[in-house]
Amino acid sequence: MVTIRRMTKDDVGAVMEVEKASFAVPWSEETFEKEMEDNPYAHYYIVEKKNEIIGYCGLWLIIDEAHVTNIAIHPDHRGNKYGERLFRHTCNEAIEHGAIQLSLEVRVSNTAAQHMYRKFGMVPGGIRKRYYSDNGEDALVMWVGLK
Repeated sequence: MVTIRRMTKDDVGAVMEVEKASFAVPWSEETFEKEMEDNPYAHYYIVEKKNEIIGYCGLWLIIDEAHVTNIAIHPDHRGNKYGERLFRHTCNEAIEHGAIQLSLEVRVSNTAAQHMYRKFGMVPGGIRKRYYSDNGEDALVMWVGLK
């Protein structure tokens, strides 16, 4: 069984396993902790399978705008639609909190993620040149209206 719930500080260690397995330049534990403790706009969600954290998604909600900070499913669990379920949950949370649009950045080379985002009606809105610090890759900015 898969469940999705709000992330807590106790989850950070397990989230770090997903983070390190997913990104060349992972966020630190301190970054996640500061997001949850000090950022009033931050909302983080985790997806669990058999009480194991297999993914997470970060969301900033500022007035009526939502921005996905990061989303990852552990490589061992990809291809099973867990990312879609987590993203749908995150979009629904944004709507419940009054957001009318949602944005994110995605690597231009990450066509699998772009395909998933398009399923949710997201469309390209621009390019952020050399956005990713690990290799200077551009980011595609994607947007969707939520109402």
